[in-house]
Amino acid sequence: MPENVGQRTRHTPLVAVETENLSREEWLDYRRQGIGGSDVAGIMGISPFRTARDIYYDKLNIAAVEDEPGNWVALEMGHLLEDLVARIFHKKSGLEVYQVKKMFRHPKYPFMLADVDYFVRLPDGTTAILEIKTTNYNATDHWWQDGRETVPAYYEVQGRHYMAVMDADRVFFCCLYGNTEDEVIIRTIERDMGYEQEMIYLEQCFWENHVLTKDPPPYTEDSVQIMESVQRYCGPADTKAPALELGMDMTETLMRYLRLQEEKKKAEKRSDELERELQRTKAILIAEMGTSCTAECRKDGFRYTVTYNPVRKTGVDKNNLSRLKLQYPEIYEQFVTVTEYRRFLVKVSAEEAA
Repeated sequence: MPENVGQRTRHTPLVAVETENLSREEWLDYRRQGIGGSDVAGIMGISPFRTARDIYYDKLNIAAVEDEPGNWVALEMGHLLEDLVARIFHKKSGLEVYQVKKMFRHPKYPFMLADVDYFVRLPDGTTAILEIKTTNYNATDHWWQDGRETVPAYYEVQGRHYMAVMDADRVFFCCLYGNTEDEVIIRTIERDMGYEQEMIYLEQCFWENHVLTKDPPPYTEDSVQIMESVQRYCGPADTKAPALELGMDMTETLMRYLRLQEEKKKAEKRSDELERELQRTKAILIAEMGTSCTAECRKDGFRYTVTYNPVRKTGVDKNNLSRLKLQYPEIYEQFVTVTEYRRFLVKVSAEEAA
């Protein structure tokens, strides 16, 4: 467990490796030797992009988190624009910005690594960290909370990890979201030793209890992230694989699933009754409207307008699709894709008597 908040001592980070001449594969190999800033949000369960299990797979070189095919454009854009965003920050702040082509390691917690984007020389002679980010207009609201300026939690933990490794007291974030120098968001966070202790503790537990022991961490994220993680690393279905015997923990998980399924059925029964009555009253209104597309009424000072307009869309029905396949098989093969999905079903049967 990290030292108490009141026992803070300064330290000098160790150099893990010079990064300027490293190949990408070499750089990834060094990253797998510890926890980097971009890993922390996943470990803490607050990343919208990665689960703790994803980070675990990456550290054991089962699959690199950087290799997700859907992310390559965003990642490449971020790399290409780093220098530009750093120059914008310099122009906006007047502060000196520079790079150090090294990967650093915490002297007390060697599993903590830092590959910092840029450093900032402050007027008092101290050094701060500059993190470069890029986003789009639609995601800028992540940088505000209840009308107040903030840093997204998954970026904040990255900055706090870097402060811990580098023994720095301030991190600047500069996020470009447009194509002019005024379309940037600049934020600052200061060091919080209480937060930092808890973060280091969670990183240490992840590293020592999962990575070093090769024991995958449990999934604690929401269903979408878990399923995306499973699809990335489990591979296609193997219909010839033997049945998997579930252990005690997973048996309890299955029992919970069945209980929730029963609760859902009860709720759906009531919901179905409401839906039937809803559709019945709608049908009565539609019958009254006949061929009209609009109906109106007034009640208690309000005016109600009902519309029932035709909606037309183009498509190919099943019969025409079959005709296309028979008459023009080359065109059919060129444009029709086959997708695979897996259906989850639980069958309950009584045990046979011995």
